[in-house]
Amino acid sequence: MLWSGWGDPAKARDLPPKVHELLRDLLGVRDPAAPAASLESVRLAPVALSPAHLEALAGVVGRERVLTSHEARIQHTRGKSTPDLLRMRAGDGSDAPDAVVLPGSHDEVVTLLGLCASERIAVVPFGGGTSVVGGLAADRSGFTGVVALDLSRFDRLVAVDAESMVVTIGPGLRAPDAERLLGEHGLTLGHFPQSYEFATLGGFAAARSSGQASAGYGRFDDMVVGLTVATPTGTLDLGRAPKSAAGPDLRQLVLGSEGVFGIITSLRLRVRRVPEERMYEGWRFASFQEGTAALRALAQDGPLPTVLRLSDETETMIGPGRAETAGSGGPGCLMIAGYEGPAGTPQAMAKDTGDALARMGGVPLGAEPGRAWEHGRFSAPYLRDSLLAAGATVETLETAGFWSGLPRLYDAVRLALHGALGSPLVMCHVSHVYETGASLYFTVVTAQRGDPLEQWERAKEAVNTAIVEAGGTISHHHGVGRDHRAAYARELGPVGVEVLRAVKERLDPQGILNPGVLIP
Repeated sequence: MLWSGWGDPAKARDLPPKVHELLRDLLGVRDPAAPAASLESVRLAPVALSPAHLEALAGVVGRERVLTSHEARIQHTRGKSTPDLLRMRAGDGSDAPDAVVLPGSHDEVVTLLGLCASERIAVVPFGGGTSVVGGLAADRSGFTGVVALDLSRFDRLVAVDAESMVVTIGPGLRAPDAERLLGEHGLTLGHFPQSYEFATLGGFAAARSSGQASAGYGRFDDMVVGLTVATPTGTLDLGRAPKSAAGPDLRQLVLGSEGVFGIITSLRLRVRRVPEERMYEGWRFASFQEGTAALRALAQDGPLPTVLRLSDETETMIGPGRAETAGSGGPGCLMIAGYEGPAGTPQAMAKDTGDALARMGGVPLGAEPGRAWEHGRFSAPYLRDSLLAAGATVETLETAGFWSGLPRLYDAVRLALHGALGSPLVMCHVSHVYETGASLYFTVVTAQRGDPLEQWERAKEAVNTAIVEAGGTISHHHGVGRDHRAAYARELGPVGVEVLRAVKERLDPQGILNPGVLIP
């Protein structure tokens, strides 16, 4: 992972001159006042942990697995939100951990948590480092120091129960490696979020991730049938059957908890067979309203494709499908539908879905928009890096609501962004649908004016308020982190907040796990 941006540094790309001109003319974007910092110039505080603390940590995992180098600390600083990257590009490494610790077993994690609790050392669980909500920046107030607990050694496929279609797998596995190992058994998770190339399975569980094929495979929390969790007060081993009426499901305390209650050391996941065929196609709808109505009809009455997403007019005009939609009477809105399954099944699914979409006013665009989406579906974060380097602030935000409230939610977010930023470029798509509602995923591009961090923080606060007041959830799949914590408190209500605090106090009495994250 690029320390100051997204993904593989070899995939970074410069913007063409024409795009620079458009940014300047349409949004008033100007080159940044200062060049981005180099790795060597990033400012880090001295290591706060004493030699005795470092020696004690090494006594658990070995000296070679306690890292305090400049680069190791920077590589484990924050996540990949735009504010995170702006700080790193400015050379601000103030949230860096004092040390990076790499345990290799559940028992080592339990021992480390006991040690850190007794010595008041804050612990940040670290997987792929892809959080975009400030979920990896601990509040070190009142703590001796901060360690990043890197789970990359938990990287094995432990067991395959082919009869139950359940696997036991390490939380430190990155998604592509997990798919490779599962593929050797003819299996797949079918979970492909935009962070797929770098995120870990433990991170998916801790943030309630949702992948681009969620219509067919479900969210990641739907796939978790069991997990093992290390906490400062002991071990939780959860999930003994597909469903249970044995009291509240404590797995739900861990899923989405972002490491504040415990550290996931093992996952038991439902898997599917690798599809023999995949196909994707495009459809055009005259308006976002008409396209959303078609999504709702498919989600409620079927047939439901494996992948189903709809771009609004602005995203369609900007995105790779603009030529196809324009050629069919556009701009309109681009819908992508994908089908996966045994040989012949995708074609049959496409025919049934196509008949339904045509009845609702959809215009078929063929396979080309689907191929373009499939080819570029993991590339947007790289484009964000290029736009940041050009002087534009680019960020994403997402929410979800019931179908009846979705238009109000869509309008509220757009109004909040325009009110806070002037005339930004605001794009939106629906990429996760349910019988009762759907998600809205926004991308915002604006010129950097003054302090870009303050500029975005004001906009984010306005949007968070708008989402809560419009009846949406503060996050559908990005999580809460630090950025959504205040709005989460309003969404949850005072009694809900007290429940979370009580669980935190029982499982983590010293408050060492990811302090400042999630819990209001």
